[in-house]
Amino acid sequence: MRILLAEDERELSDALVAILKHNNYSVDAVYNGEDALAYLQADNYDGAVLDIMMPKMDGITVLKKIRAEGNKVPVLILTAKSDVDDRVLGLDSGADDYLGKPFSAKELLARIRSVTRRNTEAVSSVLSFGNLSLDGTSALLSGPSSSCRLPNKEFQMMELLITNPRQIISTERFMEKIWGYDSEAEIGVVWVYISYLRKRLISLNTNVKIKAARGQGYYLEEEI
Repeated sequence: MRILLAEDERELSDALVAILKHNNYSVDAVYNGEDALAYLQADNYDGAVLDIMMPKMDGITVLKKIRAEGNKVPVLILTAKSDVDDRVLGLDSGADDYLGKPFSAKELLARIRSVTRRNTEAVSSVLSFGNLSLDGTSALLSGPSSSCRLPNKEFQMMELLITNPRQIISTERFMEKIWGYDSEAEIGVVWVYISYLRKRLISLNTNVKIKAARGQGYYLEEEI
């Protein structure tokens, strides 16, 4: 899943990014409300975490603007304010949930799972194609002969492939969805991770292969 994190305290933002990435989320981090609005208007995210008190534009204003535009991305509001009226304002403005500072990493992750689950609750956490399956909770990739736990980037790439079987996913889409706009990674890193995943599929003895569409991208295909 791809998350937008809007938090102006740099140290806290860095810590939250590390926590989210460790738990298999792809994260774009911004530090003011104007950037948060621009990112949410420019791309589709699976969820957003917005601090209320931010420079240039506060989180409530960002929230109101995207909701007015019809953007239904799940939003978790972070706030140091504990007043009931502030929490009510956030929820009435379209927030899916709120979390008061300070908070624990476990609670943050639980709240994010909760708000994003509302968009995907009808979908099983185990994704399957051919004789291959991917557990979205444990990041366990399984074939007929064995299983392996995928590291963060490999998990996200396989999740994108297996949720779009037989559909070509461009290299640029992988970069945008997994590494994010601000990444300094070269586009060739996608091929490197595709190579890792191909080796894993061979080791799992699965009938699913990652195919390349020349000049277009990659897709999953089941070989009968």
